[in-house]
Amino acid sequence: MYTKEFILNEVNAIRAEIGHDEVNIFIEEIYFEDNELWIITEDRPDKSAIIGKGGWVVGKLKEKLGLDSIHVESYGDFLNKKYKLKLSKKTVHNIDLDSVGLKNLERTIDYKLENIYSFNFDKYFGENEFDESSKIEAVVALSGGVDSSFSLILAKKLGFNPVAVTVDSGTIILPNQFKKNIKVLIESLEVKHEYIEADYSDIIGESFTGNVHPCGRCSKNTGQLVKQYAKDNEIPIIIFGDMLATGSQCINLQEDSLYRLNLPASLSVGKQEIKSLIRNYDLQTFKGFGCPLLYEVHKKFPHMRKFSIQRILRETRSGALEPGEALDLIWSFNKVK
Repeated sequence: MYTKEFILNEVNAIRAEIGHDEVNIFIEEIYFEDNELWIITEDRPDKSAIIGKGGWVVGKLKEKLGLDSIHVESYGDFLNKKYKLKLSKKTVHNIDLDSVGLKNLERTIDYKLENIYSFNFDKYFGENEFDESSKIEAVVALSGGVDSSFSLILAKKLGFNPVAVTVDSGTIILPNQFKKNIKVLIESLEVKHEYIEADYSDIIGESFTGNVHPCGRCSKNTGQLVKQYAKDNEIPIIIFGDMLATGSQCINLQEDSLYRLNLPASLSVGKQEIKSLIRNYDLQTFKGFGCPLLYEVHKKFPHMRKFSIQRILRETRSGALEPGEALDLIWSFNKVK
Protein backbone atom coordinates (compact mmCIF):
# COMPACT_ATOMS: atom_id res chain seq x y z
CA MET A 1 0.00 0.00 0.00
CA TYR A 2 2.84 2.40 0.80
CA THR A 3 6.00 2.76 -1.27
CA LYS A 4 9.43 3.92 -0.16
CA GLU A 5 9.12 6.99 -2.39
CA PHE A 6 5.77 7.95 -0.91
CA ILE A 7 7.02 7.65 2.68
CA LEU A 8 10.22 9.58 1.92
CA ASN A 9 8.25 12.40 0.29
CA GLU A 10 5.87 12.59 3.27
CA VAL A 11 8.72 12.54 5.80
CA ASN A 12 10.67 15.26 4.00
CA ALA A 13 7.55 17.41 3.68
CA ILE A 14 6.86 17.10 7.43
CA ARG A 15 10.51 17.85 8.29
CA ALA A 16 10.36 21.03 6.19
CA GLU A 17 7.01 22.01 7.70
CA ILE A 18 8.30 21.87 11.29
CA GLY A 19 11.68 23.46 10.53
CA HIS A 20 13.92 20.39 10.58
CA ASP A 21 17.01 20.38 8.35
CA GLU A 22 16.79 18.60 5.02
CA VAL A 23 18.69 15.30 5.02
CA ASN A 24 19.08 12.33 2.69
CA ILE A 25 17.13 9.39 4.11
CA PHE A 26 17.42 5.78 2.96
CA ILE A 27 14.77 3.10 3.52
CA GLU A 28 15.55 -0.60 3.23
CA GLU A 29 11.98 -1.94 3.39
CA ILE A 30 8.34 -0.99 4.07
CA TYR A 31 5.95 -3.40 5.77
CA PHE A 32 2.24 -2.70 6.37
CA GLU A 33 -0.34 -4.84 8.18
CA ASP A 34 -3.48 -4.27 10.29
CA ASN A 35 -3.17 -0.47 10.04
CA GLU A 36 0.38 -0.60 11.42
CA LEU A 37 3.40 0.50 9.41
CA TRP A 38 6.98 -0.75 9.81
CA ILE A 39 9.68 1.40 8.24
CA ILE A 40 13.03 -0.39 8.09
CA THR A 41 15.82 2.13 7.45
CA GLU A 42 19.29 1.38 6.14
CA ASP A 43 20.98 2.65 9.30
CA ARG A 44 20.27 4.29 12.67
CA PRO A 45 20.84 7.89 11.42
CA ASP A 46 18.07 7.30 8.85
CA LYS A 47 15.87 6.02 11.67
CA SER A 48 16.58 9.19 13.69
CA ALA A 49 15.73 11.40 10.72
CA ILE A 50 12.33 9.72 10.28
CA ILE A 51 11.52 9.86 13.98
CA GLY A 52 12.62 13.50 14.27
CA LYS A 53 13.48 15.52 17.36
CA GLY A 54 11.16 14.54 20.17
CA GLY A 55 9.34 12.12 17.83
CA TRP A 56 7.60 15.00 16.04
CA VAL A 57 8.13 13.74 12.49
CA VAL A 58 6.91 10.19 12.97
CA GLY A 59 4.07 11.47 15.18
CA LYS A 60 2.81 13.81 12.48
CA LEU A 61 3.25 11.08 9.86
CA LYS A 62 1.08 8.73 11.91
CA GLU A 63 -1.64 11.38 12.22
CA LYS A 64 -1.49 12.29 8.54
CA LEU A 65 -1.79 8.67 7.36
CA GLY A 66 -4.40 7.77 10.00
CA LEU A 67 -2.43 4.76 11.25
CA ASP A 68 -2.65 3.01 14.62
CA SER A 69 1.12 3.00 14.95
CA ILE A 70 4.38 3.39 13.05
CA HIS A 71 7.49 1.42 13.97
CA VAL A 72 10.82 2.74 12.73
CA GLU A 73 13.80 0.37 13.00
CA SER A 74 17.22 0.12 11.39
CA TYR A 75 18.18 -2.82 9.19
CA GLY A 76 21.47 -3.23 11.08
CA ASP A 77 19.59 -3.77 14.35
CA PHE A 78 17.53 -6.52 12.74
CA LEU A 79 20.65 -8.20 11.36
CA ASN A 80 22.05 -8.29 14.89
CA LYS A 81 18.76 -9.63 16.28
CA LYS A 82 18.58 -12.33 13.59
CA TYR A 83 22.10 -13.46 14.38
CA LYS A 84 21.37 -13.73 18.11
CA LEU A 85 18.12 -15.61 17.44
CA LYS A 86 19.93 -18.13 15.25
CA LEU A 87 22.45 -18.71 18.04
CA SER A 88 19.58 -19.14 20.52
CA LYS A 89 17.89 -21.67 18.25
CA LYS A 90 21.06 -23.72 17.92
CA THR A 91 21.68 -23.62 21.67
CA VAL A 92 18.11 -24.58 22.66
CA HIS A 93 17.98 -27.29 19.98
CA ASN A 94 21.13 -28.94 21.34
CA ILE A 95 19.85 -29.21 24.93
CA ASP A 96 19.51 -32.88 25.88
CA LEU A 97 16.22 -32.55 27.76
CA ASP A 98 12.77 -33.84 26.84
CA SER A 99 10.82 -30.62 27.44
CA VAL A 100 7.53 -29.48 25.93
CA GLY A 101 8.38 -25.88 26.77
CA LEU A 102 11.80 -25.95 25.09
CA LYS A 103 10.31 -27.47 21.93
CA ASN A 104 7.70 -24.69 21.84
CA LEU A 105 10.39 -22.09 22.52
CA GLU A 106 12.37 -23.35 19.53
CA ARG A 107 9.24 -23.17 17.41
CA THR A 108 8.71 -19.57 18.55
CA ILE A 109 12.30 -18.62 17.70
CA ASP A 110 11.74 -20.04 14.20
CA TYR A 111 8.56 -18.03 13.77
CA LYS A 112 10.21 -14.82 14.96
CA LEU A 113 13.07 -15.34 12.52
CA GLU A 114 10.57 -15.72 9.68
CA ASN A 115 8.59 -12.63 10.76
CA ILE A 116 11.43 -10.55 12.17
CA TYR A 117 10.05 -7.13 11.17
CA SER A 118 6.49 -7.55 12.37
CA PHE A 119 6.64 -10.13 15.15
CA ASN A 120 4.12 -9.34 17.89
CA PHE A 121 3.58 -11.53 20.97
CA ASP A 122 -0.12 -10.67 21.27
CA LYS A 123 -0.83 -11.66 17.70
CA TYR A 124 1.44 -14.71 17.83
CA PHE A 125 -0.20 -16.22 20.90
CA GLY A 126 -3.62 -15.23 19.62
CA GLU A 127 -3.04 -17.34 16.51
CA ASN A 128 -1.04 -20.20 18.06
CA GLU A 129 -1.87 -22.51 20.93
CA PHE A 130 0.70 -24.79 22.51
CA ASP A 131 0.33 -28.04 24.40
CA GLU A 132 1.27 -27.75 28.06
CA SER A 133 3.55 -30.20 29.81
CA SER A 134 1.78 -32.63 32.15
CA LYS A 135 4.48 -32.00 34.77
CA ILE A 136 6.10 -28.82 36.06
CA GLU A 137 9.12 -28.22 33.85
CA ALA A 138 10.29 -24.85 35.15
CA VAL A 139 10.59 -22.62 38.19
CA VAL A 140 10.22 -18.93 37.35
CA ALA A 141 11.90 -16.38 39.61
CA LEU A 142 9.09 -13.81 40.01
CA SER A 143 9.74 -10.41 41.57
CA GLY A 144 6.60 -8.69 40.28
CA GLY A 145 8.64 -6.43 38.03
CA VAL A 146 8.30 -6.14 34.27
CA ASP A 147 10.95 -8.63 33.15
CA SER A 148 10.08 -11.43 35.58
CA SER A 149 6.34 -10.98 34.92
CA PHE A 150 6.99 -11.27 31.19
CA SER A 151 9.02 -14.43 31.83
CA LEU A 152 6.18 -16.08 33.76
CA ILE A 153 3.59 -15.16 31.11
CA LEU A 154 5.84 -16.53 28.38
CA ALA A 155 6.66 -19.70 30.32
CA LYS A 156 2.95 -20.36 30.82
CA LYS A 157 2.02 -19.72 27.20
CA LEU A 158 4.90 -21.86 25.91
CA GLY A 159 3.72 -24.84 27.92
CA PHE A 160 6.41 -25.13 30.59
CA ASN A 161 3.62 -25.58 33.19
CA PRO A 162 5.67 -23.33 35.50
CA VAL A 163 5.64 -22.71 39.22
CA ALA A 164 6.48 -19.14 40.28
CA VAL A 165 8.76 -18.52 43.23
CA THR A 166 9.30 -15.18 44.95
CA VAL A 167 12.09 -14.52 47.43
CA ASP A 168 10.58 -12.30 50.14
CA SER A 169 13.50 -10.32 51.47
CA GLY A 170 11.48 -7.50 53.06
CA THR A 171 9.72 -4.40 51.72
CA ILE A 172 12.95 -2.45 51.19
CA ILE A 173 13.71 -4.90 48.35
CA LEU A 174 10.25 -6.33 47.58
CA PRO A 175 7.72 -3.50 48.09
CA ASN A 176 4.02 -4.23 48.58
CA GLN A 177 3.04 -2.94 45.15
CA PHE A 178 5.17 -5.70 43.63
CA LYS A 179 3.34 -8.26 45.77
CA LYS A 180 0.07 -6.91 44.38
CA ASN A 181 1.38 -7.47 40.85
CA ILE A 182 2.36 -11.01 41.79
CA LYS A 183 -1.13 -11.77 43.14
CA VAL A 184 -2.81 -10.36 40.00
CA LEU A 185 -0.54 -12.29 37.68
CA ILE A 186 -0.66 -15.71 39.30
CA GLU A 187 -4.46 -15.54 39.61
CA SER A 188 -4.81 -14.51 35.97
CA LEU A 189 -2.45 -17.23 34.71
CA GLU A 190 -3.64 -19.82 37.25
CA VAL A 191 -0.13 -20.90 38.16
CA LYS A 192 1.20 -22.24 41.45
CA HIS A 193 3.19 -19.69 43.48
CA GLU A 194 5.30 -19.84 46.60
CA TYR A 195 7.11 -17.26 48.71
CA ILE A 196 10.54 -18.07 50.11
CA GLU A 197 11.23 -16.09 53.25
CA ALA A 198 14.85 -14.90 53.32
CA ASP A 199 17.03 -12.78 55.59
CA TYR A 200 18.87 -10.19 53.48
CA SER A 201 19.95 -8.06 56.44
CA ASP A 202 23.63 -8.67 55.71
CA ILE A 203 23.19 -7.48 52.12
CA ILE A 204 21.20 -4.43 53.22
CA GLY A 205 23.71 -3.56 55.93
CA GLU A 206 26.67 -3.94 53.58
CA SER A 207 24.91 -1.77 50.97
CA PHE A 208 24.72 1.09 53.45
CA THR A 209 28.48 1.10 53.93
CA GLY A 210 28.89 2.59 50.46
CA ASN A 211 31.40 -0.10 49.50
CA VAL A 212 29.16 -2.62 47.74
CA HIS A 213 26.48 -2.14 45.11
CA PRO A 214 23.39 -4.13 46.26
CA CYS A 215 22.29 -5.61 42.94
CA GLY A 216 25.10 -8.12 42.49
CA ARG A 217 24.81 -9.83 45.87
CA CYS A 218 21.02 -9.62 45.91
CA SER A 219 20.78 -11.24 42.48
CA LYS A 220 23.27 -13.96 43.44
CA ASN A 221 21.42 -14.82 46.66
CA THR A 222 18.05 -14.90 44.91
CA GLY A 223 19.44 -17.14 42.20
CA GLN A 224 20.81 -19.60 44.75
CA LEU A 225 17.51 -19.79 46.64
CA VAL A 226 15.50 -20.36 43.45
CA LYS A 227 18.01 -22.97 42.33
CA GLN A 228 17.71 -24.78 45.65
CA TYR A 229 13.91 -24.78 45.34
CA ALA A 230 14.18 -26.36 41.88
CA LYS A 231 16.65 -28.96 43.15
CA ASP A 232 14.49 -29.86 46.16
CA ASN A 233 11.42 -30.27 43.96
CA GLU A 234 13.22 -32.04 41.08
CA ILE A 235 12.28 -29.38 38.53
CA PRO A 236 14.82 -29.32 35.65
CA ILE A 237 14.68 -25.69 34.49
CA ILE A 238 14.98 -22.37 36.32
CA ILE A 239 13.81 -19.32 34.38
CA PHE A 240 15.06 -15.78 34.91
CA GLY A 241 14.15 -12.49 33.23
CA ASP A 242 17.74 -11.75 32.17
CA MET A 243 17.85 -9.80 28.88
CA LEU A 244 21.63 -9.77 28.40
CA ALA A 245 22.50 -13.48 28.17
CA THR A 246 21.48 -13.81 24.52
CA GLY A 247 22.44 -16.30 21.83
CA SER A 248 24.65 -19.17 22.97
CA GLN A 249 24.36 -18.01 26.61
CA CYS A 250 20.55 -18.04 26.74
CA ILE A 251 20.44 -21.44 28.45
CA ASN A 252 23.17 -23.08 30.50
CA LEU A 253 23.60 -26.31 32.41
CA GLN A 254 24.14 -25.68 36.12
CA GLU A 255 25.28 -28.13 38.76
CA ASP A 256 22.90 -30.95 39.72
CA SER A 257 21.66 -31.19 36.10
CA LEU A 258 19.62 -27.98 36.35
CA TYR A 259 19.29 -25.68 33.36
CA ARG A 260 19.14 -21.89 33.72
CA LEU A 261 17.01 -20.39 30.94
CA ASN A 262 17.14 -16.63 30.42
CA LEU A 263 13.79 -16.48 28.67
CA PRO A 264 13.61 -12.87 27.39
CA ALA A 265 17.23 -13.13 26.21
CA SER A 266 16.52 -16.37 24.33
CA LEU A 267 14.05 -14.47 22.13
CA SER A 268 16.24 -11.36 21.93
CA VAL A 269 13.39 -9.14 23.12
CA GLY A 270 13.45 -5.44 23.91
CA LYS A 271 11.60 -3.57 26.64
CA GLN A 272 8.86 -2.45 24.26
CA GLU A 273 8.07 -6.05 23.28
CA ILE A 274 7.87 -6.98 26.95
CA LYS A 275 5.56 -4.08 27.76
CA SER A 276 3.27 -4.93 24.84
CA LEU A 277 2.60 -8.39 26.30
CA ILE A 278 2.27 -7.58 30.00
CA ARG A 279 -0.13 -4.68 29.44
CA ASN A 280 -2.90 -7.27 29.07
CA TYR A 281 -2.60 -8.26 32.73
CA ASP A 282 -3.50 -5.07 34.59
CA LEU A 283 -0.13 -4.84 36.32
CA GLN A 284 1.12 -1.68 37.96
CA THR A 285 4.23 -0.30 36.26
CA PHE A 286 6.85 1.94 37.80
CA LYS A 287 9.17 4.54 36.35
CA GLY A 288 12.84 3.85 36.85
CA PHE A 289 13.98 0.96 39.04
CA GLY A 290 11.46 -0.64 41.37
CA CYS A 291 13.83 -1.47 44.23
CA PRO A 292 13.60 0.95 47.18
CA LEU A 293 16.96 -0.25 48.53
CA LEU A 294 18.70 0.79 45.33
CA TYR A 295 17.24 4.30 45.50
CA GLU A 296 18.26 4.65 49.14
CA VAL A 297 21.80 3.61 48.24
CA HIS A 298 21.83 6.09 45.34
CA LYS A 299 20.63 8.84 47.66
CA LYS A 300 23.15 8.16 50.40
CA PHE A 301 26.08 7.24 48.15
CA PRO A 302 25.77 9.05 44.78
CA HIS A 303 28.93 7.35 43.46
CA MET A 304 26.99 4.06 43.41
CA ARG A 305 24.84 5.41 40.57
CA LYS A 306 27.80 4.76 38.28
CA PHE A 307 27.39 0.98 38.61
CA SER A 308 23.64 1.16 37.97
CA ILE A 309 24.31 3.25 34.87
CA GLN A 310 26.83 0.69 33.64
CA ARG A 311 24.07 -1.95 33.72
CA ILE A 312 21.75 0.35 31.77
CA LEU A 313 24.44 0.96 29.15
CA ARG A 314 25.06 -2.77 28.75
CA GLU A 315 21.36 -3.33 28.07
CA THR A 316 21.39 -0.44 25.61
CA ARG A 317 24.38 -1.83 23.72
CA SER A 318 22.67 -5.22 23.53
CA GLY A 319 19.55 -3.65 21.97
CA ALA A 320 17.33 -4.57 24.92
CA LEU A 321 16.89 -0.87 25.72
CA GLU A 322 16.38 1.99 23.31
CA PRO A 323 18.56 5.07 24.00
CA GLY A 324 15.49 7.07 25.05
CA GLU A 325 14.48 4.39 27.55
CA ALA A 326 18.02 4.30 28.92
CA LEU A 327 18.03 8.07 29.29
CA ASP A 328 14.76 7.98 31.25
CA LEU A 329 16.21 5.39 33.65
CA ILE A 330 19.41 7.38 34.17
CA TRP A 331 17.44 10.59 34.59
CA SER A 332 15.31 8.94 37.29
CA PHE A 333 18.42 8.85 39.50
CA ASN A 334 18.53 12.63 39.52
CA LYS A 335 15.01 12.78 40.99
CA VAL A 336 16.15 11.02 44.15
CA LYS A 337 16.15 13.58 46.99
